[in-house]
This record gives sequence, structure tokens and C-alpha cells, in this order.
Amino acid sequence: MHQTFATIFYFRGMNNPVAVMDLGTNTFHLLIAQPNAQNFFTEVLHDYVAVKLGEGGIQEGVIKPEAYQRGLDAMQRFHIQMQQHGVTSMRAIATSAMRNAANGPQFMEDVASRTGIHIETITGDTEAGYIYQGVKSSGCMPADDTSLIMDIGGGSVEFILGNQQQVIWKQSFEIGAARLMHRFHQTDPMPQSAVQELYDYLDSALRDLFIAVAAYPTTCLIGSSGAFETFACLVELQKGNPFDLKAFQSYRFNSTELLTITQQLIQSSHAERAAMPGIIPVRVDMIVVASVITQFIIDRLNIKNVVMSTYALKEGVLAELFKQ
Repeated sequence: MHQTFATIFYFRGMNNPVAVMDLGTNTFHLLIAQPNAQNFFTEVLHDYVAVKLGEGGIQEGVIKPEAYQRGLDAMQRFHIQMQQHGVTSMRAIATSAMRNAANGPQFMEDVASRTGIHIETITGDTEAGYIYQGVKSSGCMPADDTSLIMDIGGGSVEFILGNQQQVIWKQSFEIGAARLMHRFHQTDPMPQSAVQELYDYLDSALRDLFIAVAAYPTTCLIGSSGAFETFACLVELQKGNPFDLKAFQSYRFNSTELLTITQQLIQSSHAERAAMPGIIPVRVDMIVVASVITQFIIDRLNIKNVVMSTYALKEGVLAELFKQ
């Protein structure tokens, strides 16, 4: 018999930890945490599985059988871990790949029948809102000056303009790394002609972003988790410094170092990237188009300052839950 998890929106005073699952296109994350008045939350467990839910089928809008099974296996693994840690309240949030897949609803039914976990699919706009709350909770946003948050996912990329006080504008674009890799990164290393094609595509696809930034100018980019964690890790490791992500909530880049590492990634082969300490396997290939997007945004918007926030969607969900 599986344990049935109820979604409860009021957590103050609870002794048991709560869980948030971010079920992305590339990676499923499980964060088990307890409220902490001093530091927002105390992490009990953070686990992730490279399910690659969009592999082979993201352009067709379907979860392929191999990816489907990896997703089920990951959810059963998370279910066991939540039982082991006494979790009785949780939220499981699904984003681009699952909300766009024809068999996404069947996957959610299968997960519920096997584990009792009820998955919510959220819109891109809601996703962007959670990302903002997560980044805001990291403390890296200025109080009044406008910053541009960018979250590069496998299926979508979210952009949010705002400050510590409010969201000014937000939008989700279905141009995630898995989609762009399938379309533009067919040869490795990625040829300059393909990089230029991707630049031209982004110049067209992100017109709404350019209009928003023209109305609310900013020179500060905050990259939320994901690829930006990899960039930070590679920068520090190449300088000979140890880098433990758990020791950081935010990281401020030297612009020259960031552009150097992203250019190195764009020009690298699969074997070279796979051999680089600091790149987790699921990002070995998608980090290339993520590097192109990052360089494009910095160039196109004349960004002067870049910061990485280790907090993103799952921490945003925690922020909402803990203040209810």
C-alpha cells in the first residue's frame, strides 16, 4: 500500500518536513525542507534525477517510452525518500515538457496510482512567478533597482523584470535548451553558422522581452540555478578554487570570466565537456545552447553585472507555502 500525500497550504508549527518536487524537462528535483525563521528553511534532503523527459519527443509533444519509464522510476524513488523522512505534506510541480505532452495526463495518472503523489501542471506565467519568489528569497535582488531574472530550462526559458519589492513584467518562452539543442546543435562542436542562426532566432523569438526592457531598463542579469550554477562552478574550478554550491545562495560573476567560460563551452566538443569537472552529465550537451543564450542576452541588452541565484522554482514554492 502506498502512502497518500495531501497538499496542505499551512505549515507553521509543523514538526514534519515538507517536500517540493520540481519536475522539469531535463531533471526531476526533490527538496525536503523544514521552515526556519532565521534562514527561510533548513534543507533536509535535495535529490535530483536526470530523467530527460523531453528526450526524443519534445518537438513532437510526447513523452517517449524510455523517458516515461525514467520519470516513473524517479517518482517512485522520491516517494520512498519522502516516506523515510516522514513527509506528510508536499507539492509536485510539472513544467514545460509535461504540460505540452499529449501523454502528460496519463503520466500523472500513473504516478498518482503508484505513489499517491498528485502532480500539478502550471502555466509558464505561474512558473515565472515562482522563480521570482525563489530568487527574491535568496537575497540577491536589489531593493529598488530593476534586475532581469533568466531561468534556462529544458523546455522553456523564463524572464522576469523586477526588484525586491515587486514583479514588473514576466513571461515564459518555449525556447528551452532541449528544444534549441534539437534544432540548432546538430554538429559538435557547434559551428559558428549555427550560433548565428540561433542568434537570429532569439532576436525574433524574444521581441516581447526587448520591448519590456526598453520600458524598464536594466543592466543586471540574475541567472537562476541550472546552467548558471555550472558556469560559476567552472569559473572557480579553473582558478583552482574549490566550489561547493551548498555554501552559496548567490554568486557574482566577473563579466570577463563568464564570457570566457561560455565561449569555451560553445567551442568545445562533447568529449571535452564530459571531461570537465563541474558539469553534471545531464548538462554536458545542453550547456552549449545555454551558453549561447547567455551570451546573446548579455550582448543584446548590454548587461554589465551578472549574478547567479541558487534558488529558483522549488524555493519559490517553499516561500509561498511557508508564508500561508
